[in-house]
Amino acid sequence: MRWMTPALALAALPAWQSAAAQGVIKIGEINSYKAQPAFLEPYKKGMELAVEQVNAAGGVAGKKLQLVVRDDNATPGDAVRAAEELYSREKIDVLTGSFLSHVGLALTDYANQKKRFFLASEPLTDKIVWANGNHYTFRLRGSTYMQTAMLVEEALKLKKKRWAIVYPNYEYGQSAVATFKKLMKEKQPDIEFVAEQAPTLGKIDAGSVVQALADAKPDAVFNVLFATDLGKFVREGNTRGLFKGREVVGLLTAEPEYLDPLKKEAPEGWTVTGYPWYSINTPEHAAFLKAYQTRFKDYPRLGTIVGYNAIQSIAAGLRKTGGDPDTEKLIAAFKGLEVATPFGRITYRAQDHQSTMGAYVGKTAYDDKLKRGVLVKYRYADGKDYQPSDEEVKKLRPAAAN
Repeated sequence: MRWMTPALALAALPAWQSAAAQGVIKIGEINSYKAQPAFLEPYKKGMELAVEQVNAAGGVAGKKLQLVVRDDNATPGDAVRAAEELYSREKIDVLTGSFLSHVGLALTDYANQKKRFFLASEPLTDKIVWANGNHYTFRLRGSTYMQTAMLVEEALKLKKKRWAIVYPNYEYGQSAVATFKKLMKEKQPDIEFVAEQAPTLGKIDAGSVVQALADAKPDAVFNVLFATDLGKFVREGNTRGLFKGREVVGLLTAEPEYLDPLKKEAPEGWTVTGYPWYSINTPEHAAFLKAYQTRFKDYPRLGTIVGYNAIQSIAAGLRKTGGDPDTEKLIAAFKGLEVATPFGRITYRAQDHQSTMGAYVGKTAYDDKLKRGVLVKYRYADGKDYQPSDEEVKKLRPAAAN
């Protein structure tokens, strides 16, 4: 038998074994950093904090985590090319990331075709775990269905009949609206949808959108806009009186990355989902908040929580495999995986690979001391309480091989 030097033996091993032999587990992460900086800059800091904490505690099975990040330019094709480059050139062990739903779906399909584990951290589309769900893909953030169901619970209490709807015209917005209509009609059959506006993401003509909604004279508005579109919509709505005397229900509206830039123009009295980092009084969140503020001299956003939880989830899965990033072992580890997070413990459902990460639901208000909009009168809606039954999931996820 021909003997090999340690260096040659290392080079002959598969990529993941080579990295593992060097005591490093490489996590490849792909996201729309240039297109969505408000969410993703804090998100990246959340990932970095989690990597530092895991490594400071000895890593996973004695191996340190290493984060390798790529931008997808908010396009599915670039995301898939980035994934290929991460595997071929960077020799990553685990893939995670994505923000926009259509990009997340492209990476979900990539994972299925290449038979590689993928943790979709942020994209909200239901298709990732249902219609397009597959053996290789898991999702961290609460889905569009889950968060919309949380808001429907509150919207029904308003007892409003005539609703107007505004949403970004791509997968996430379309999915949220379809779910809202379905769930509202089931519980309130006499509901009417009197106006619908669907501007292109990032290109809203806020004046015409607001006027069209106002002309329909709705009793309430369901808003799915976020980021710069949300800001323009709120400013025009305030100017044109759209919100005066009307209830507004908003998905994602009170996430600090979207609410804070509005400052004094922040809406008041809207029913929304968000992240009240300034007043969550739990030991888990207090420890996270202190660590984050010490490290970055800044306050966290919702993106921070998602990035942090993504890394902590991967670390938890790797601990179950003994530090082995083998795809099938990771998939087995993630089914039913429990993870400690700043929002409390979450679980990855075996039946659809969706985590039970929840969201805070409450009302918007303006805080004179903070000089920005805040979330008040809120509650934490646990994601496990807003998911379909196992039987429904089987129908929604027909092609997935679990």
